[in-house]
Amino acid sequence: MRVLVVEDFEVLATALATGLRREGMAVDVALDGTQALERLAVTRYDVVVLDRDLPGVHGDEICRGLAEGPAQSRVLMLTAAAAVSDRVDGLALGADDYLPKPFDFAELVARVRALGRRSTPALPPVLAGGGVLLDPNRRTAFRAGRRLDLSPKEFAVLECLLGARGAAVSAEELLDRVWDEAVDPFTTTVKTTVRRLRLKLGDPPVIATVREGGYRIEES
Repeated sequence: MRVLVVEDFEVLATALATGLRREGMAVDVALDGTQALERLAVTRYDVVVLDRDLPGVHGDEICRGLAEGPAQSRVLMLTAAAAVSDRVDGLALGADDYLPKPFDFAELVARVRALGRRSTPALPPVLAGGGVLLDPNRRTAFRAGRRLDLSPKEFAVLECLLGARGAAVSAEELLDRVWDEAVDPFTTTVKTTVRRLRLKLGDPPVIATVREGGYRIEES
């Protein structure tokens, strides 16, 4: 899942990004409305965690633009205002969900995951393929009854491949969906992560390399 955190309080923005990355998400950060629009212009995000009161371009304007534009990003709006009227206003602007500050981080994660599921084609709650079972909500993966000890990036790559339902997923798409903007686009990170994932999955091989097409899950 690719997430954009738009929050002008840098300490909070950094904490949110760090926590969401630990949950296996690829997270970019914008500290004002102008930065947010720049990132949204070049990257497709599944979920935008959007502070309402932003310097530069107000959060309301960003939310309205996302709702009226072609992008399918889901918006979780954050605000210090807890009045019901503020929540109604935010939802009327096109926000998909609304969370007043202060909030519990576990609740924010749950809401982001729920919105992420709505931003992509419907998938079953447990992904299966090649003898592997993966539960995105519980963050667990098994093969032949054996629990797999995966890093967040390995888990996210496996989730992308299983979610493709046998179709090939290019290295470029994996880089875009699993890693954030800080990654070097010419890196061998994807190849290295897939190699580690193959070792953990064991034999017979589950992930096939598709010539000039990326990777896909082989059905057993």
